[in-house]
Amino acid sequence: MSAQQRHALDALLRSVPRGDEPHTPAEQRSGFAAAMTRPAPDDVTTRRTVVGGRPALELEPAGAADRGRLLYLHGGGYVLGSPDTHTGLAGELAARTGLRATSVDYRLAPEHAFPAAVEDGLAAYRDLLETGTDPRELVLAGDSAGGGLALATLLAARKAGLPQPAAVVVFSPWVDLTLSGESMRTRADADPIFTEAGIRAFADLYIGAGDPGDPLASPVFTDLTGLPPLLVQVGANEVLLDDAVRLAARAGAAGVEATLEIGAGLPHVYQGEHGRLEEADAALDRAARFLTAHLPVPVAPGQAGER
Repeated sequence: MSAQQRHALDALLRSVPRGDEPHTPAEQRSGFAAAMTRPAPDDVTTRRTVVGGRPALELEPAGAADRGRLLYLHGGGYVLGSPDTHTGLAGELAARTGLRATSVDYRLAPEHAFPAAVEDGLAAYRDLLETGTDPRELVLAGDSAGGGLALATLLAARKAGLPQPAAVVVFSPWVDLTLSGESMRTRADADPIFTEAGIRAFADLYIGAGDPGDPLASPVFTDLTGLPPLLVQVGANEVLLDDAVRLAARAGAAGVEATLEIGAGLPHVYQGEHGRLEEADAALDRAARFLTAHLPVPVAPGQAGER
């Protein structure tokens, strides 16, 4: 691990509650921003916008296709993060797909508990549809809590009678807020970032007085019939491994085209190490190819999965 990576990991660890010292959400957000924030690729232009009544960041790669759109939902345990902290990751995916991307600044807990984030995800999705985005040309992606939120958004859209998008990719998705996965314990020593106590602290802040088993909080516990093709990428060395494994299995059992990739020896959202870790760049290339393969519009040669 390089000195730069070590510094980033140390900053991230300071932002994650580990059950030993109390940290305010403001302190955690500051540490998370220091650890996670990376700029968009040079060939991706960013601008502030509003979608679904929420602030958002639009990322447009050079030579972007005239049609097609990526909706990105950032991670951070529903307590941390923003489009700014994930500009690099969302921008890399936008560049590799050749699609304009919109990253939503959904409301965070504890100021805004469940289901506020889902409401914002659905509002953004609905807004894109109502302003002319063809659902057949719309794809979703998200990491960690944002991966869970992407699935919850699609479940909420299904309940509202809205059409589903073309495909969805999730990186290390958090889809079980009851923390019932075996890997929460069996991968405890391997995970360099999270502990069960730390993740439970995030869950408690987000759920508040709600039910952590609610399908919109824990999509792994509901019928996923009708959802679009799904790619799940996860590291083998993370306590959320079983969230990803069970999600892919449940989706496949419901007739959803589901692909699961487990990165040996890799940590939570390792895709964030793009440009520094070969496996991260390769994973983002595969994710881009998966998304564009499900779009009816051609992507300019050299854009999908080639950086």
